[in-house]
Amino acid sequence: MGGEIAGIVLAGGQSRRMGGGDKGLLDLGGRPLIAHVIERLGCVCAISANGDPARFAGFGLPVLPDSLPDWPGPLAGVLAGMDWAAGQGIPRIVTAAADTPFFPRDLAARLGAAEAPVVMAISGGDHPAFAMWEVSLRDDLRAALVSGTRRMRDWMDAQGAVRVEIPGDDPFFNINTPADLDAARRRLAEGPQWI
Repeated sequence: MGGEIAGIVLAGGQSRRMGGGDKGLLDLGGRPLIAHVIERLGCVCAISANGDPARFAGFGLPVLPDSLPDWPGPLAGVLAGMDWAAGQGIPRIVTAAADTPFFPRDLAARLGAAEAPVVMAISGGDHPAFAMWEVSLRDDLRAALVSGTRRMRDWMDAQGAVRVEIPGDDPFFNINTPADLDAARRRLAEGPQWI
């Protein structure tokens, strides 16, 4: 479909299984988790997160709060990213979760090759947080959120989402618990293929 792509790091979760706080700011290999995600996206990025944006100041990126109240979930983060990208004249966004540091560096290219309004990554199942979205869908998404839609997959499928297989050894391994963080540190120590 051509055109520039912006990366949106979805960092709005409440991290209950990690005891609260921002999982994206946890250390992995001497850098915050979210730094790995930003680097892997490989494009101009913004961070979707609620609360005090100053905690992300060190990244020098826009921090986008939800435009809707009451923690409506990751779709609200996607909408915030779409609204921001529209203001930048960027026609598509690629989203990635802040707690998933090992997805492939060519994710945007793989998803973008599908040339569909919504493209979802799959690897042993759906991974709706890893997706390409046409910014022109933002008014439809806003209306869906206002009407109560919360499940990413439901709204994506309603838009005719195309799925793209992403190969690799658990490329969307995410960090929800302290044990997951230990596993990620072990993976990183295994060698440069994970860096």
